[in-house]
Amino acid sequence: MADINTNDIELIVKQVLEGMRGESAAPAASSASGAGIPKTARVAMLTSLENFELKEYPIPALGEDDILVRVEGCGICGTDAHEFKRDPFGLIPVALGHEGTGEIVAMGKNVEKDSAGKPLKVGDKVVSCMIFKDNPDITMFDLNKQNVGGADVYGLIPDDDIHLNGWFADYIVIRGGSTVFNVSDLSLDMRILIEPSAVLIHAVERAKSTGILRFNSRVAVQGCGPIGLLCIAVLRTMGIENIVAIDGEDKRLKFAKQMGADNSVNFKNYNGIEELTEGVKQAFGGYLADFAFQCTGSPVAHSNIYKFIRSGGGLCELGFFINGGDATINPHFDICAKEITTVGSWVYTLRDYATTFDFLKRAKGIGLPVEKLITHRYPLEQINEALKTNLSMQGLKIAIINR
Repeated sequence: MADINTNDIELIVKQVLEGMRGESAAPAASSASGAGIPKTARVAMLTSLENFELKEYPIPALGEDDILVRVEGCGICGTDAHEFKRDPFGLIPVALGHEGTGEIVAMGKNVEKDSAGKPLKVGDKVVSCMIFKDNPDITMFDLNKQNVGGADVYGLIPDDDIHLNGWFADYIVIRGGSTVFNVSDLSLDMRILIEPSAVLIHAVERAKSTGILRFNSRVAVQGCGPIGLLCIAVLRTMGIENIVAIDGEDKRLKFAKQMGADNSVNFKNYNGIEELTEGVKQAFGGYLADFAFQCTGSPVAHSNIYKFIRSGGGLCELGFFINGGDATINPHFDICAKEITTVGSWVYTLRDYATTFDFLKRAKGIGLPVEKLITHRYPLEQINEALKTNLSMQGLKIAIINR
């Protein structure tokens, strides 16, 4: 996987913790003159189910620790689609968009460096990660033990009097106490893919904690949407080559091979779980998987995947970002008799986010077409159409691009 220096990791954690405790006073940094910054910004506000409205709000005066970012683009996540269709988190009205990136156009006087200690200036390209809140688990324990579920994220927080809280907008205000990273060395498409890639960096780290996932492991990846495809790419950058992709769409399985899968299985070509299990086994040359990643969010798929794993193997379940319903398994046959080690994975930690930048560079360096994951691009004015395209599964990663 991506190489990241241990000292760099400790510096990130130390600086974030110090920032939360207020132990280090940041030197003053120059603010932008404000030239070229409009007085108002458009925000795509989800005002009712399946209905974004473009609202216009004043761009507020920045606090001493705030950053104003002109949004260049933002990917559409499955979570955005769920919120658009069902509002499972009860956030409406809300400014969504958490896979965003853009250019700094103004900074408060206390802003000088990003969360990794890298200098920040007007004109730099950035992404956001967490907004820390009053959670003693975050302030008292190593951040590597606390995933982003213990903090807020731009694009998934309630509306307030500023409104510039999500990346589906012209501008966003990154508040003091947030984490922000300078990623000026990455292309726009790569920057849009940082957040979903971090999900897979975290999942693979969780899988490695079992001690089962190794260079020579046979690995099954079930589900070849953006998450499953990025999972394959992360595994391939680690040096794992014996990867079998499982999905029901031949186009996605074809792309899975471009992303690093050695073989593929279309479950629609098999009649029942026994035939499908035999198909997976044959794709591995007559063996079951040593480890499997379940990326679909389908309870049926979760029930099936245990059959693809050898005795003593491992499973990482990362497909259920919301409550997708109950899955039926047989604890004796699926877990106990086979002694399968299972880990769950949900979003990422700050540490995983920093590692993701190196992963994306490594993936590009070995020729994986990661940027081709973005198949559709829409302007902000067409955000309702973009969400419907996502829900219809016409493409892979759908993105809002500001020109």
